[in-house]
Amino acid sequence: MHPEQLSELQTRFDVIYRPSHHPTPRGWGPDGERVRFVLTNGSRGMSAAELAHLPNVELVSALGAGYENLDVPAMRARNIVAVNGAGANAPTVADQGFALLLAVIRRIPEYDAACRKGVWRDALPMQPGVAGKKLGIVGLGAVGRQFAKRGEGFDMQIGYRNRNRREDLPAHYRYFDDVLSLAQWADILVVTAPGGPESHHMIDAHVLRALGEHGYLVNLGRGSVVDTAALADALRRGVIAGAGLDVYEGEPSPPAALIDLQNIVLSPHVTGRSPEAEAATLAMFLENTRRYQAGEAVLTPL
Repeated sequence: MHPEQLSELQTRFDVIYRPSHHPTPRGWGPDGERVRFVLTNGSRGMSAAELAHLPNVELVSALGAGYENLDVPAMRARNIVAVNGAGANAPTVADQGFALLLAVIRRIPEYDAACRKGVWRDALPMQPGVAGKKLGIVGLGAVGRQFAKRGEGFDMQIGYRNRNRREDLPAHYRYFDDVLSLAQWADILVVTAPGGPESHHMIDAHVLRALGEHGYLVNLGRGSVVDTAALADALRRGVIAGAGLDVYEGEPSPPAALIDLQNIVLSPHVTGRSPEAEAATLAMFLENTRRYQAGEAVLTPL
């Protein structure tokens, strides 16, 4: 956490700060017995083995929307309240995601590097435009809705795949029963779905073939949703035209199978990071804990 965030937490709580990408199944020693609230994130998570060393914990929160590595059933078995930060950073995620979309389709990084070397446009490939394309979104939650709004600003046609059809959408949004048919329809496939067993490698070789040689993939959800080996093969062989990823399998290590490819733009899981987003996600955690302590319903129960 940034020092400013940590300082704000320390004005409300006695904070035990143990930042790590990895679980601590052996616990935190005597500090573990003092813990009532836990703040983590979806990729770091909170396992049943860790919870066993937190005998007095009452509430566990994922800082962002993702909670794929929180053992929610284990929490429910102990009557621990589980919450997340759903929607708090959605505008920032959608902003960065749309920047990735533009960067890969219009080859912004490649053009920037070429221009710095004195290469003029006649020596560079001509790239397609973005306006008017078919935008397929996998997971139309808070981030997906924000992304769709940005797509509408580019006169895009919007299609989506969700666990359930949404009834609160504009009439022109098109629902698809499965990801494969959405990929066949779309020019650009954007993944905002959460991680976890249900979505593991949802975007596989079959989906990438359906997206096709003129199609583009953008992943803002979790790295586990996309089969990295299949994506690398599809990019190398021209099965799809390009990809933009903010998340990938094996984080925080660079995705070795992808880093030498020119038709992909990578960013280090930063789509949800901005001063505005971090303030909003922390404010949601503080409001959830306030409500819990006051005996009120929490905002974002899992």
